Amino acid sequence: MNRLETEIAGVVFKNPVMPASGTFEINDYTQSFLDPKKLGALINKTVFLKHRAGNKPPRIAETACGVLNSVGIPSEGIDYFLEHTLPLLKSFGTPLVVSVGGNSLEEFRTIGKIVSDTGEADLIELDLSCPNMEDGSIWAAEDEKLHKVVETVKDVSAVPIITKLSPQVSDIGKTAKIAEDAGADAISLINTFPGIKIDVKKGSPILGNIIGGLSGPAILPLAVYAVWQVYESVDLPIIGMGGISSVESALEMVMAGASAVSVGMYNFVDPAIMGKLIDELETYITANKIESFAELVGMAHSPQLSI
Repeated sequence: MNRLETEIAGVVFKNPVMPASGTFEINDYTQSFLDPKKLGALINKTVFLKHRAGNKPPRIAETACGVLNSVGIPSEGIDYFLEHTLPLLKSFGTPLVVSVGGNSLEEFRTIGKIVSDTGEADLIELDLSCPNMEDGSIWAAEDEKLHKVVETVKDVSAVPIITKLSPQVSDIGKTAKIAEDAGADAISLINTFPGIKIDVKKGSPILGNIIGGLSGPAILPLAVYAVWQVYESVDLPIIGMGGISSVESALEMVMAGASAVSVGMYNFVDPAIMGKLIDELETYITANKIESFAELVGMAHSPQLSI
């Protein structure tokens, strides 16, 4: 019996640990630390229809408890993805989440259908949490546009849809509910928080794009709170992310309501972290005589279920 097994929108993961989009490139170096087959699921760096160069450098600035990044989601485009990236990701026999982005509703419709029609994706994640709209705004931050883009992709996809949310909203629970009403099959959250780091010697921002997204341990309590709110607002599985760097932080996310967790920035600190989390979660449920991982999901909402 696999006690770590979990399920996202009907897709069974052998364990709840996966990378966040764009934080785990599969190559000889990363595979020397972790066999991708060990993960609950794999995900690509968000792919767009056409090539994107990303933001101008510098793109990374370290902070006391995390990292500010302003990468800008560079992409080789969907044709390159289908020819090169997709076959590699599928070769590991692990459930595959394909993360897609778009600058317009029509781009999302087109790329969603292309990915669905391949028959290779187990789930499609809509990256609605970055400033990708034609006017530079965030899809997930505008209720009407959020509903429309989820509804549009859902209409052309035979694959379950994960909606990735931004923290830059006034009520994340309400935002998740809008996604659910539009047809989302799962929710992933939370993306990075906006910030600026200034070089005090030069008197100017460090990042080429000025504003970056903060990730790392500093945002964990904020991310756990967001997951908590969404768990109480919708009846959908949640993939929690933001600040996970240890089994304790992963468990916080799960007990707040996440059915799976994504590791982002910390993959760059410790390329073996996801494998360690899987092993330590197994140790935890064995030591606490827990029959299945599902018992932990949302546990903190029901104190009578506490260990």
